[in-house]
Amino acid sequence: MVGATGVTLIALLLERTLRLLDMLAASSDRFGFVAQLAVNLVPHYVGLTLPAAFFLALIVVVNRMNQASEVDALLASGVSLTRLAAPYLVLAAALSMVSLIVFGFLQPYSRYAYRAVLHTAQNAGWNGLVPAETILSPSKTLTVTTDEADAAGQRLSRIFIRRITESGREEITTAGMAEVRRTSDGRNVQLMLKDGQQLRFNDRGEPQMLSFKDFTMQLPITGAARLLRARGGDERELTLLELARQTRSEHTLIPRETLKAELYGRLARSLSLPLLPLLAVPLGLAAKRSGRAPGALVGGLLLLAFHHLTQLGQGMAETGRAPAELAVGLPFAVFAGIAFLVFFTSRDRPGETPIGRMTEHLGALAARFRTRKAAEAAT
Repeated sequence: MVGATGVTLIALLLERTLRLLDMLAASSDRFGFVAQLAVNLVPHYVGLTLPAAFFLALIVVVNRMNQASEVDALLASGVSLTRLAAPYLVLAAALSMVSLIVFGFLQPYSRYAYRAVLHTAQNAGWNGLVPAETILSPSKTLTVTTDEADAAGQRLSRIFIRRITESGREEITTAGMAEVRRTSDGRNVQLMLKDGQQLRFNDRGEPQMLSFKDFTMQLPITGAARLLRARGGDERELTLLELARQTRSEHTLIPRETLKAELYGRLARSLSLPLLPLLAVPLGLAAKRSGRAPGALVGGLLLLAFHHLTQLGQGMAETGRAPAELAVGLPFAVFAGIAFLVFFTSRDRPGETPIGRMTEHLGALAARFRTRKAAEAAT
């Protein structure tokens, strides 16, 4: 479970990190910001990956015991399926408490921290580099773009600069080549422009055109802005206790149905963990002949459907199309019903469940397909 969680978490963080680096290409401290953003994303991705990793680990462990005939020996000695699943149920209950902490407290604070860091990064100003084919607006008075740039963003080709002077007049500068250099104080950059022209207006408002071979222009590196609002402007930034308190309050800035949908959605995701052993143990036992892939696939589809139906229910509750209790509670009740049905129908004959028979059929179909493909390749 730890291995599956770690691998999935790293993959998701790497994918998001690449997008963040692209988004913050012009930030003055993009690597520091990306590290902070990635850390604040960990609780979000842990909440997503924990149920899937736990379910996959259960399938693998139970199937491995089944393949080694350990489960047959336990059942023959009088150990029931319920007793066999008991340790996994205890572990699931402990993980459910961990999930409540993650969903209820860590995610709200980390989501607000992520937004605060992202806001600061996006308003951190220009770092003195100009990415190719990107329009930079470090301030309201300065716009810079270039057609081509090297990997460091310091050697530019076909550059365009629009600046509003202190007197409020517009100044347009174009150049065939430019080199960007930071000043020693780190607060400004110097643009060493070559083969260009500058259009500006004098005090009488008359246009003046300047052509140059070499021209040096100094531009400021802008500073960072701060987050303006406090935590709690979004229901996803509220802890479980704050959500419960605000759903009972008569005066809330966020609609009550939205608060209820968020509260019930978090509880449903956390309380779904104790249901996973009821589903995974029979599927793991049914995988002795067909392998664990079909069981893991069916279970994964059920988990995915539960996750998206819960999100759909939250959306319907927020828009007032259905009560939050029904919109979020119905997917949880259906998922719980399937888990209990699979477990209790497998107690008399472990592994003999409707889903187990379906996975066997899927495994047989896959085997026949592979055999046919192998025969076609041989001929």
